[in-house]
Amino acid sequence: MNHPADNLADFSASAMIEGYAHVVALDGNMAWLEPEQTSSCGGCAASGTCGSKGMGTTASRLEARRFQIENEPGLRIGDRVVVGIRENALLKASITAYVIPLAALLGSGALAQWAFGSDGITMVSMVGGLAFGLWLSRLDAARLFMRGDISPRFIRRASMGESCNFE
Repeated sequence: MNHPADNLADFSASAMIEGYAHVVALDGNMAWLEPEQTSSCGGCAASGTCGSKGMGTTASRLEARRFQIENEPGLRIGDRVVVGIRENALLKASITAYVIPLAALLGSGALAQWAFGSDGITMVSMVGGLAFGLWLSRLDAARLFMRGDISPRFIRRASMGESCNFE
C-alpha cells in the first residue's frame, strides 16, 4: 500500500498540481494559455506586499504569466482547461533557482576564508561564486526545460462550473 509519507521521499512521484487556464491565442500547433486568477489572490494578509500583484493592470499581469502548450487536443480560443505540473517540478525549480547559487556563494566564501583568511578576498570570491552558481542554474534550468520537467501539461477540458477543490 502506498502511504502519503512514502511520496515525500520519492522525488520521482508523478502526482500533479492542477490549475485552470484559458486559451487566449493559437500559434500553429501551439496554444497560449493564461492561468485563472484564484479568488484567494489578493485576499490574504500579505496582499499588500505580495509579488503576485506585479505592476500595472490585472490584464498586463496575466499577460506576463502566459505560457504555451502543444495543441494536440484541438483547443480553441476561449476554452477553459485544466493544466498540471508534476509536484517534484516545483522542488527541482526551487533548487535550481535558489539552492545552487546560494551553495556556490557560501562554498566559495568559506573556501576563500579558510585558504586566505582575508575578508576582501572572501568577498570577491563570494561574488565570483554567486556568478558561477547563477551560470550553473541557467544550465540546469535549460536542461529541465528541454526535458519538459518544468512545463505545464494539458490534463483535460474543464467542465462548466468546475472549480478548484481544496480538501
